[in-house]
Amino acid sequence: DVFEQPQHVGHKKIEFHINTDIPAVLQINSEKEEKNGKSLYFKYLSTVTDEINNTGFGRIFPAPSSNDKMETEEEEDEIPSEFISRKDLEKNRLSREEMEKFSVFKNYEPGDPNCRIYVKNLAKQVQEKDLKFIFGRYVDFQSEVERNMFDIRLMKEGRMKGQAFIGLPNEKAAAKALKEANGYVLFEKPMVVQFARSARPKQDANEGKRKK
Repeated sequence: DVFEQPQHVGHKKIEFHINTDIPAVLQINSEKEEKNGKSLYFKYLSTVTDEINNTGFGRIFPAPSSNDKMETEEEEDEIPSEFISRKDLEKNRLSREEMEKFSVFKNYEPGDPNCRIYVKNLAKQVQEKDLKFIFGRYVDFQSEVERNMFDIRLMKEGRMKGQAFIGLPNEKAAAKALKEANGYVLFEKPMVVQFARSARPKQDANEGKRKK
């Protein structure tokens, strides 16, 4: 027996004591995480809610940006697509220098302001719908009064052929129509737009006779 025999050692008992109570530090941390999780969840919900309120859920058009709002304010009179836009009017309208080259604008006078306008030099293919497309932009069709006052009389025969009389809701609308549509090239012919000559009331005529 060269090597010493190891001494026999009895079985040692190892015990683990596990405490089921969670330490206070861990408990506080878990509560904090739970609170943070809830706060993050509610923040997410509020963000989604704000986005829905701002852009609308299921809407076709998003909320206008600041640039869009500025353009809307600048072109406050922009009209639905069923009528001509102001940009198209300006694009196809003759300048003052160009108007001077046409004999129809020689000695042009707008006339006395009133709610009816007179249009001449119309091409033979012009129809009432073409005039409505242009001058309808000056009428609020949601208003029954303005809708009833809007009237187009296009002359297609006789001496008055190529001329039209258009009744607008008020003098302001007529003045705006004259300013923006005079010189507009429709079917390769520039329109000449003036205020229609309104007949004097009968009372004035009677008074004139009495004075004479």
